[in-house]
Amino acid sequence: MEDYESSRNERLAELMKESCCSQFYMGPNPWMARYVYGLIFLLTNLLAWAVRDYGQSALTEMERLKGCKGGRYCLGTEGVLRVSLGCFIFYFTMFLSTAGTRKLNERSDSWHSGWWSAKILVWIALLVLPFFVPNALIQFYGEIAHFGAGVFLLVQLISVISFITWLNDCCQSDKYEGRCRIQVILLSVAAYIACMVGVVLMYIWYAPMPSCLLNIFFITWTLVLLQLMACVSLHPKVNAGFLTPGLMGLYVVFICWCAIRSEPPTETCNRKAEAAARADWLTVISFVIALLAMVIATFSTGIDSKCFQFRKDEVQAADDVPYGYGFFHFVFATGAMYFAMLLIGWNAHHTMKKWTIDVGWTSTWVRIVNEWLAACVYIWMLLAPLVWKKRQSMEST
Repeated sequence: MEDYESSRNERLAELMKESCCSQFYMGPNPWMARYVYGLIFLLTNLLAWAVRDYGQSALTEMERLKGCKGGRYCLGTEGVLRVSLGCFIFYFTMFLSTAGTRKLNERSDSWHSGWWSAKILVWIALLVLPFFVPNALIQFYGEIAHFGAGVFLLVQLISVISFITWLNDCCQSDKYEGRCRIQVILLSVAAYIACMVGVVLMYIWYAPMPSCLLNIFFITWTLVLLQLMACVSLHPKVNAGFLTPGLMGLYVVFICWCAIRSEPPTETCNRKAEAAARADWLTVISFVIALLAMVIATFSTGIDSKCFQFRKDEVQAADDVPYGYGFFHFVFATGAMYFAMLLIGWNAHHTMKKWTIDVGWTSTWVRIVNEWLAACVYIWMLLAPLVWKKRQSMEST
């Protein structure tokens, strides 16, 4: 009986040791730390939204905020930028203090994965501090945030393309080529069908009349990009297969859909936006999904530092850090600027209605340019090996 009890206690102790909750009190753990940073980022996003939609009465009491352009409605924009500034300073400070960390036993590793009480206090202080800085500094940060948000979109784009190419290389490897052939074909066909269905639905929803020339141009050019990516990928000299252009096509169609949905709901060609504006519950659900998707995108991009390494052949040792701490915090720092741009519509003097995100013509054109850039980067990644090989052969001769 005693042997049974002792073995049972040992099994329970082992389970507790391996459980997720126990990771918080058993010392620094970089894997659990990333979820805590993601939760902090989510709470900051919710705070910025609350300040924008429901904090105007409190902000009005602060005389220094009354000088912003646009009157009372721009107070919410000012509040978003101030919360974003505090979040940016927090993650950028973490970036400076953890950049270059290589081993788990370094002091910066302990700072990244532990000291939560101190970091929570620092985070709260940095969220409060920007509300006492001059208005001119906030306006300057708003201009800088446009650049930082663009950097975030570029990093996210490279991460998505890197994942798609990694998945394609994995399926075409000698180990999985025979087993994954049918799955790759089915996934590729499903991706192409989804792209075509998405394009047709966008024509129906967002280009109902011939006068919607801008939306027709956006959708038609997206269709051209789909064909161009497929042709380059299937060229005999490239031979990248069907899967990558199909998945990239889904990504491009999704960005185009987001761009057109960002058009102001007063536009006659954007009937879906008008319907969403009338249905309060649908607006709330769409806002929550968009907010969570942005946080998840920031989190997933932050842990994908390997796609930015120049030396891919390095063998990871047992005491190496599992992901790049500095890159992780850098992505969250630029993500702080990105969520500010989404909540103010990329325009510091733009009035945003409650429960809306990323609405306005500036948001539309940012999305469209991001779509075109995604297609260009993907095509260049396919053609770059051929260009370098041709240049090397010319130099050798």
